[in-house]
Order: sequence, then structure tokens, then C-alpha cells
Amino acid sequence: MTTATARPQVNDRREIFGWAMYDWANSAFSTTVGTVFLAPYVAALARAAAEKAGTDTIPFFGIPVAPDSFLPYCISFSVGMQVLFLPILGAIADYSHRRKQMMQLFATIGAICTILLFMVTGDLWWLGGVLFILANLAFGAALVFYNAYLPDIASEDQRDRVSSYGWAMGYLGGGLLLVLNLVLYMFSDSFGIPGDLAVRINLASAGVWWLGFSFFTWARVKPRHAVHVLPPGENYVSAGFKQLFQTLREIKHFPETLKYLLAYFLYNDGIQTVIAVASTFAAAPLIQGGLEQGQTTLTVVILMIQFMAFGGALLWGRLASKIGAKQSIIISLVIWLGVVIFAYGGLKGSATAVTIQFFILGAFIALVMGGSQAISRSLFAQMIPAGKEAEFYSFYEVSERGTSWTGPLVFGLANQIFGNLRYGILSLIFYFIAGLIVLPMVNVKKAMEDARKYDAAKNIG
Repeated sequence: MTTATARPQVNDRREIFGWAMYDWANSAFSTTVGTVFLAPYVAALARAAAEKAGTDTIPFFGIPVAPDSFLPYCISFSVGMQVLFLPILGAIADYSHRRKQMMQLFATIGAICTILLFMVTGDLWWLGGVLFILANLAFGAALVFYNAYLPDIASEDQRDRVSSYGWAMGYLGGGLLLVLNLVLYMFSDSFGIPGDLAVRINLASAGVWWLGFSFFTWARVKPRHAVHVLPPGENYVSAGFKQLFQTLREIKHFPETLKYLLAYFLYNDGIQTVIAVASTFAAAPLIQGGLEQGQTTLTVVILMIQFMAFGGALLWGRLASKIGAKQSIIISLVIWLGVVIFAYGGLKGSATAVTIQFFILGAFIALVMGGSQAISRSLFAQMIPAGKEAEFYSFYEVSERGTSWTGPLVFGLANQIFGNLRYGILSLIFYFIAGLIVLPMVNVKKAMEDARKYDAAKNIG
């Protein structure tokens, strides 16, 4: 049973702005917490705890853990939890038609856990990992419901533009808060604030930013379907599991969509790995006399990428409207391939020359980073059946997050075997070449037809 409701119109500018503001809001968690401040801060607290105990490791639930490995383990665990929980959460959202309420719930949980990072100090180093696990799990869950709104708020011909607009707003919002955080951190002495307190304020500010700007989204994004009333003896969890199993049985009807997910897994793993290991190139010398910059250079490059990616995302949205989404992604992958080749063969000369080349490399990353991801999201929206958006976007998130460990693993093994970061970065060429092989084989028109046929059959049934 469902309760009656009027279906809001698509391409409403106010609603699209409200939807994009969630990207502005939650990107604070990615930049301030995930990229810059939490890992070094928690590692420093953990090292201090280990030194105080006179050991090289710290106990976490009875397990000895190296201080610098603690947060990476927490990241891996939270990603594993997402792989387990996101599909069932997506099924529950699609069955219940409570997508907006679930997005609100998980965004609020994630933001509150982020605000509570202010409490992480001294012997409470372990709390930073626990809160991050909860916040990152909630972040991924809310993102599934956020992405699932894209087919509802934008018509097919506008989805590339709207998706790019959301990504652009995310880079701008995350970058703006990061600037404010860095000012507080770098000039904390002038403000009379101890450095560790400045870090804790910055971490909590990401949660306040996330929760505060989300209210723009709650106010403007409208529920798209009538609330589904449960049959007697059922609950949303059991009904969600049934819907998920039904979708898994029916997914064979969408071979081109599955092929696209394979292509996305391949090339996106390469993209995520390049982004993740870029800091390694900034912090460690590639060659003798090469790039040995500290936190300042890394921070400046991160900020440059954030703000340049704003323009890059919008540019790729326009490009997709002219030549098509799949072709736009293919062009971006060719550029990504060039980035990897340049990182392998370039970055030579004096320290100044290498620094300049690194900034150029960062500029090209910024150009394609947001665009390739935004258009990938909007292209996927064309290939999924109506009423199962959250489920399919949960598979999309799992494809992105649950398998993103393979690229870093390949990079690390290549670097360890050959003893050279250049061979590590060279190994990533495989992901972009594989993506460039599989993606052109995806028949987008057939994928769209498969989704329409499924919708038609469901309506007849």
C-alpha cells in the first residue's frame, strides 16, 4: 500500500540548488577530516600513548596496532562495513520510499560523530578511530540516497549538467572551509589557541558545516514517491532484504549496466589511487634532488586542486552536453593516462623545477577529477530502472568504495618490489587502459532501453 502524494516536477532550479548544497555540506568531511587533519592528529596521539607505555604498538580492543596504521585500519573497516550495509539500506529506502528521511538520518549521525571529534585528545586517541568509522559509514549511506535523487530532480538531457553542478559545489564548499581551517591552524598562536585545540576545532567545524548546510537540502528537496505502508507482519528490514534479493535476481536483465559498473570499477580505482598517492610524491623525493616539500606545499596543492576542480566539473558538464557523457569520460581517461605517464617520466631536475612540474600535474588532475566522476554518476543514472535508484546507487558506491583497495595495493607492491615510486605510479596505467577498453564496449542506448522495458513490464504487471 502507498499513501497518495503529488509528484514534484523535474528541473526545478530551487530544488536542484538545495540538492547541490548537500555536496557543499558533506565535502567538508572529505577535505578537512579525511584529507588533511584527522590522520596526522590521531597518529600523533597514538604515538604519544605508545611512548608513554614504552612500546612500539598501541592496544585497540586487545589488538596491538602500530600508531601510524591505526586510522588506515579504521578506514578499511569502515569501507568494509559500507560494502555490507549500503545495498540493504538502499533496498529499504526504495521499498519504503523514505529516501529523504534516511538521508537526513545518516547525514545527521555522520555530522554529530564528526562534531564529537572535538573530544579526541590525550588517552582518547582511540575515540578518533571509532567516531571516524561511524561517520564514514554514515557519510557513504547518506551519499547513496543523495545520488539516487539525481534521476528524480533532473531530466535525461539535464543530468550531466546537474551532476557536474553538484560536484562543483562540493569542491567549492569543501575548499572554502579548508581555507578557514588552515588559517586557524597556521595562525593559532596569534589567536592564542594551542595547536592541538585548533585541530580539534577544525575537525568539529566540519561536522557543524555538514549539518548546518544540510538544512538547505532538507528544505528544498522533496519526497518523490508515496510512503509505502508495510503489509501485516512485515518490517522495513525484512521487506528491504526481500527487495534486495529480488533485485539481485533481476539484475541479469541489465547486462550493459553491469558492464558499465565493471568499467567504472576499473578506471575509478585508478583515479582514486592517483588522488590518494599524490601526497606521497609531495612528501618523499622521487629521485635524488627531487621533490621534498613539506605540509605547506601539499596543502597549497590540495587547495589549488579543490578550487580548480570546481571549474573542471562545470567544464565537463558542458562537454558532455555537446559530445555525450560516455565520450566525455573517455577523453578524461586519456588525460588521466597522460597524468600517470607524466608522473612516471617527468618530475625531474632541480627542486624548484620538480615543484613547478608537480603543480602542473595537480592542475591537470583538478581539470579531470571532478568532471570524470560527475559525468560517471550522471551516465549511470540513465541506466537504472525507476523505483530502484537507491539500490543501484548502493551498488555504485560499493563499486567505488568497496573495491578501491586494489589500486593502492598494486601501487604499494610495485613500489616495494622495485624500490621506486615511479614504478608504483606506472603500474596504475593498467586501470586506465582497462577502463578505456571496457567503457567503449558499453552500449548506453541498450542500457537505457533495458531500464525502460523493465519499467514498462513492472507497470503492466
